[in-house]
Amino acid sequence: MPEISRFFGIVVYMLYGDHSPPHFHARYGDFDILVEIDTGIIEGRFPRKALKAVIDWHELHKEELMLNWIRAEERKELLPIPPLE
Repeated sequence: MPEISRFFGIVVYMLYGDHSPPHFHARYGDFDILVEIDTGIIEGRFPRKALKAVIDWHELHKEELMLNWIRAEERKELLPIPPLE
């Protein structure tokens, strides 16, 4: 589980060789979601405040997320992305 960011108890990560469309995963306690990078479509459940934080963070870092997706496809080291503050 290559972690790319962590904020407010939320861990954001990508998996090498994961399926399309480009997406990232987030975990908060026992909750897990998958977020498509281009569309922002979310699969899974998260508490409301944590979900809003992930959505806000996603909007700020779409380009960096897509770069990491490409790096994951190429099996390169993923780059950290600044947390939401």
